[in-house]
Amino acid sequence: MTSSSTVAPARGARLFNPTIASITLRGLLGRKRSLLLIPLPLILVGLSALVASRHASPEHSVSVVLVGLGIAVVLPLTALIIGTSVIGSEVDDGTIVHILTKPLPRREILLTKYLVAAVVSAVVVAVPMLLSGLIIDSLSLGVGLAVGSAIGAFVYSALFVMASLLIRRAVLVGLAYILLWEGLLGNLLDGTKVLSVQKYVTEFAAEISGSPLLHGPMSLVVAIVMAAVLTVGTLVVAVDRLRSFSVAGETS
Repeated sequence: MTSSSTVAPARGARLFNPTIASITLRGLLGRKRSLLLIPLPLILVGLSALVASRHASPEHSVSVVLVGLGIAVVLPLTALIIGTSVIGSEVDDGTIVHILTKPLPRREILLTKYLVAAVVSAVVVAVPMLLSGLIIDSLSLGVGLAVGSAIGAFVYSALFVMASLLIRRAVLVGLAYILLWEGLLGNLLDGTKVLSVQKYVTEFAAEISGSPLLHGPMSLVVAIVMAAVLTVGTLVVAVDRLRSFSVAGETS
């Protein structure tokens, strides 16, 4: 029997390795950076309860709290913190070597870590979005926001996992991307909407919820196609980058 820190060789190429997933999840939850995830959902739910108690306009509350804070801030920041931790932190401290020396395809390692990051990010964001939508307006709004945010978590996670392999200061670059591209340019220049994950999430949430309080910024087809292209494209680049990592004892 192998120990908990041993990664068993895979039988053929797989997309998910339970052992790597378990190690990644333990490492993720054990890092101090994960404590930053606690206040974000609490703030979102708390503000939703506050505006609901003051009988604020539902449309204004959705625009400012659920979209302006939930989709535009809580979702990408959560995905950034988690996505840059599952591999980036291991690259920085050198512990990635212990996994790369195992006889496992780099694609399997990368995709497993990506799925852990995406699922954790989706859960952390979707639950408070569901509660906030329910508090402010209705269950259908909450479900739409939760599902849209979960999809967005998978897209953002692919982007930030890739960034953690390509960029030394991935967190800072990720923050600049969230604030400048998605936050500033995405709201000022119409042409940038097709390259904004925030806009995809808003479109998904609006379509799924069917709520008149949410207004999709693009067609659903465009949102689906661009989200898929961005996710697959960044994962392909990330896998290729991980394959270029070499450790002592490798011949290539």
